[in-house]
Amino acid sequence: MSIHSELLHRSAHHCRWNMDRIEGCLAKIEAEEVWLRPNGNSLSIGNQLLHLSGNLRQWIIHSLGGAMDNRQRSDEFSTTAGQDKAQLLALLQATVAEAILTIQNLTEEELLRERTVQVYHLSGAAALIHAVEHFSYHTGQIIFWTKQLRDQQMDFYGGQALDTTN
Repeated sequence: MSIHSELLHRSAHHCRWNMDRIEGCLAKIEAEEVWLRPNGNSLSIGNQLLHLSGNLRQWIIHSLGGAMDNRQRSDEFSTTAGQDKAQLLALLQATVAEAILTIQNLTEEELLRERTVQVYHLSGAAALIHAVEHFSYHTGQIIFWTKQLRDQQMDFYGGQALDTTN
């Protein structure tokens, strides 16, 4: 497998991996908790979902795939109600599916091409890495907030012995 193929494969895998975890979190929270903020300086899970959708759309679907950029970033943070849990989940699922399709079709040339996203001038590979890392970062915040709300483990690994060493 080439480094190009491996990068695309792993990037798509981590998008799916994060989506699975977010779906698990949303299954555990109540409808009224989706817009609950831990404090005035933190985001609700609803804001996180809007933000992830906006970021993936701008950094992958637009920047790497050439789709129109119509992101309203400030709305992702200021919204305090509106879409319900199912609508937010459907939005993110559709965005992730489109991002994965974009990733799977990236050429090596597109990964090397320089571009500007927001205020950053970077290669397509750097934009891809940023977007996947950013998705993981906010997935962790959603997991933390879900654990805070539920006071329970998430059991993402289904009893696998992860402390085994080789």
